[in-house]
Parts: sequence; C-alpha cells; structure tokens
Amino acid sequence: MRLAVVSDIHGNLPALQAVAAEIAHAGVDAVWNLGDIASGPLWPAETCAWLMSPQASGWHTIRGNHERQVLAARSGMGASDAYAADRLGEAARRWLARLPATAPFADGRGLACHGTPTSDLRYLLETVTPDFGRDGSRGVRRASASEVAERVEDPGGPVDARTDVVLCGHSHQPRVLQARGCLLVNPGSLGLPAFDDTHPHYHCIETGSPHARWAVVERTAAGWQAQLRCTASDWTAAARQAERAGRGDWADALAPGFVGRTEAEILH
Repeated sequence: MRLAVVSDIHGNLPALQAVAAEIAHAGVDAVWNLGDIASGPLWPAETCAWLMSPQASGWHTIRGNHERQVLAARSGMGASDAYAADRLGEAARRWLARLPATAPFADGRGLACHGTPTSDLRYLLETVTPDFGRDGSRGVRRASASEVAERVEDPGGPVDARTDVVLCGHSHQPRVLQARGCLLVNPGSLGLPAFDDTHPHYHCIETGSPHARWAVVERTAAGWQAQLRCTASDWTAAARQAERAGRGDWADALAPGFVGRTEAEILH
C-alpha cells in the first residue's frame, strides 16, 4: 500500500495543483487529505471546487478544525474563516459538512485524523510551551514519546492494538515519529508554511521555506516508511493574493516560510 498524504491546504490553489501534478506521477494507490481545506485569504471556493471535481476522484478527505469553524455561527468567527465563509457556495458548504472528523483505513490498521485521534485542535507531534522568545524559543517543541503515547491512546479514541500508522496534520510541521509500534506521520502544510497562534500559549510554526509540503507513506515487507516531500509552486502569486485581501501576515508567511508580520499586528 502506497499513499500520498496532504493536509492544511488553506485555500492555496496553486500549491494544491502543483502537488497534485506530482502525486499523479508518484505511483500511489490513494490520496489522503487531512483537512483545513479552505480557511484563509486565498482561493477558498476554487480550492473546494477542485477537490469536489473529478480531478480529485479517489481522494479520501476528512475535516479539520477550520471546516467546523467555517460552517459555524458567524459570531466570534476568526478573520480567516470569515473570508472563506463569505465566498463558499451552498454546494461547497454541504460537501464540507459531510466530511468525517477521522477515518480508518479499509483494513482497520491505519487512521487519518486532523490533530489527534480525539481532538482537531490539539497537536499530536508537537507541544506548545510558555517560553516564546526565551533563548530563541518559538514557543513549541517536538512532543516527547510519553506525550505522544498519551494523545494516541486517549481512552475511547479510535486507535486500537491493530493500528500501525496514524496520519495527522494541524501543526503544519512535517514530522515522522515511531511510538509503541505505530508510525505517526504529519506531512506538513500544503498551503501555509508558517503561522503564529496563541493557543494555549503564543508560538510560531515555521518550516523555513515556501514550498508545499506533503508525504508519501508506504507499507513494505519491513513495515511502514515515509518520505516527506516539498514542492515548488507559485508562492509569489499566493502572497500577492493575501496582500490584496489585507492579510500581510499570510503574505509574509507564504513567501519565505517564516513568520513576519503577525495576525495581531495586521488585524488589530
């Protein structure tokens, strides 16, 4: 079994098309899309339309936290979700509403989720720390083996003894980790290589380049293996689109892959 895995597209249509072109030549059996599809100041409607079209036939898509938020009541909605919500038609909204929160592989031995198996708002392979700026800290670190095990083995969750691979997104940070005989793979973000957040403490995620991130995950005779990939796309066009929408924080993140202007600076 050979799979392509993408996550956190965030309306970045040029990046999606660039990665899809590479996937078409990657010899995969299926594609998993781990959510956060449209939210952001780029091309939310066009991205949903692409994913709903025959071009994405055979793609398995689950929802992320931003699918919930885009479809929620407008009161208290963040700026990125509001931008997408204003542009999505009824067909796209119905499609997003039908997406599952998690999905098992057909053989029951793998699981796709957005954050952790039981939460779309929690990082699986990273831990946020309250020390941003101290000795160069970005306020986030790789999660420890015990932290990851606790998140994977959450009582009542969908992971059981048969599970030998878990696909996750949400943090935008490409990472592969082995825990308790299970391979955990975050392909990184296809559409947004850097961002800052305040939950539960202020932190910055930065991949350090503007490339679209994705992964190829394969079950071999020796076990699961993963290749983390990065693909060039028209990130200049994406940055210009963000700037036109008044989101200089996204424009900065899209071009170099580092946080420049922050959301708080732009929106307040």
